[in-house]
Amino acid sequence: MRSAPTILHLDMDAFYASVEQASKPSLRGKAVVVGGLGPRGVVATASYEARVFGVHSAMPMAQARRLAPHAACLVPRFAFYRSLSEQVMGLLKALSPLVEPLSLDEAFVDLEAAGAAWDEPSARRVGARLRADIREVTGLTGSVGLAASKMLAKIASERAKPDGLVVIEPGTERALLGPLSVRTLPGVGPATGDHLRRAGIHTVQELAEAGEDELVRLLGKAHGHALYAMALAHDDRPVVAEREAKSVSVEDTYDVDIHDRVRVGTEVRRLADRCVRRLRGAGLSGRTIVLKVRRYDFSTLTRSETLRGPTDDPAVVREAAARLLDSVDTTGGVRLLGVGVTGLADYTQEDLFAQAAGEREEPSPEEPDATPVPEDRPPPERRWPAGHDVWHTEFGHGWVQGSGLGRVTVRFETPGSPPGRVRTFRTDDPGLRPADPLPLVRGGDAGDDGAQPAADGTG
Repeated sequence: MRSAPTILHLDMDAFYASVEQASKPSLRGKAVVVGGLGPRGVVATASYEARVFGVHSAMPMAQARRLAPHAACLVPRFAFYRSLSEQVMGLLKALSPLVEPLSLDEAFVDLEAAGAAWDEPSARRVGARLRADIREVTGLTGSVGLAASKMLAKIASERAKPDGLVVIEPGTERALLGPLSVRTLPGVGPATGDHLRRAGIHTVQELAEAGEDELVRLLGKAHGHALYAMALAHDDRPVVAEREAKSVSVEDTYDVDIHDRVRVGTEVRRLADRCVRRLRGAGLSGRTIVLKVRRYDFSTLTRSETLRGPTDDPAVVREAAARLLDSVDTTGGVRLLGVGVTGLADYTQEDLFAQAAGEREEPSPEEPDATPVPEDRPPPERRWPAGHDVWHTEFGHGWVQGSGLGRVTVRFETPGSPPGRVRTFRTDDPGLRPADPLPLVRGGDAGDDGAQPAADGTG
């Protein structure tokens, strides 16, 4: 453990939703939900105003609409989020060569590595300056935690939310951790938390009092040792500089073997959704879906399926995992299940728009369709994802509020304008085109200046 709080954890506040509010003056201070709008859509991020109604990430979008019926529900603009994330990560890398991104909106920084901070006052100054720089460059807010370890820095940033800074000074860690729930510690998920609760262990203090031998007996050697050390505030994990991920996966171990085939299928679908959330959080997509099954006799099977192209569509991953499960005999019981994605790639905008709209491109046939197409057949209707940028030849830059029944409703406003007026057009209006996002801060480099529609029409 270090003697100074020189590990920094940054977590941008409700990142996707905050970007949308900053882009759209009419949504500032209002409930905003970002995610898939299709029948199986899932919430990616909810603004703090929406969280008041119980909306949270990973919730089905249909449930979010019921909880917050007046919220603006928008399709993600991942390419824009990535551009803003790159600006934030650039600020972090100017502080230290050791930056460990966890997702588009979250990272650890080792401030000691480049001498940026060496004690509590210098670390606090760096954190305060970073928050000011993020606001100046992006127009967004982030919460900063500073501590002598990664675990405590992350806990500090969570306590700082929203838009704050918390420093945990060395020597105060045990007193801070003691009354917190065991779920606060890394590696304590729902299954482990329930297992500890049944053993009468609810808080970190109770975890420490149980002793290392008892935790090893309850959780196994590796997990028991690790959790006991963390309960004592010992966390020597280093900040690891950015490296290319080779796979994204999640798995759960069950206290009691699962024999019900329907339950096994339900767990696989749930794991597939969690895996996709991690995949999207890292700004990635992947081609190969992997299923891991550890059976009652500890035999472990893996099955994989490679798709035609990379995806981050939860429906695609769920269906592939279900097909893989069909090839595995689980009648004796299942101890562990896992779903992963390999063959990772960066997002492509074309994939993003199709997936965010809840659509999947059908594989092209091997042979061309010989059926003649009437020359007077109307062209396919253009699609206008809610929240995405558009340009109209008469009214300028705006964003899609919604579309359907051959109509698209657009609110014409920009990040620096007052709330704008709403107009409705035919979906095939020749004056309406997709556009690139505008920078949130004047002089910013995310997007273009909005004077022209996007050259490729993707936004």
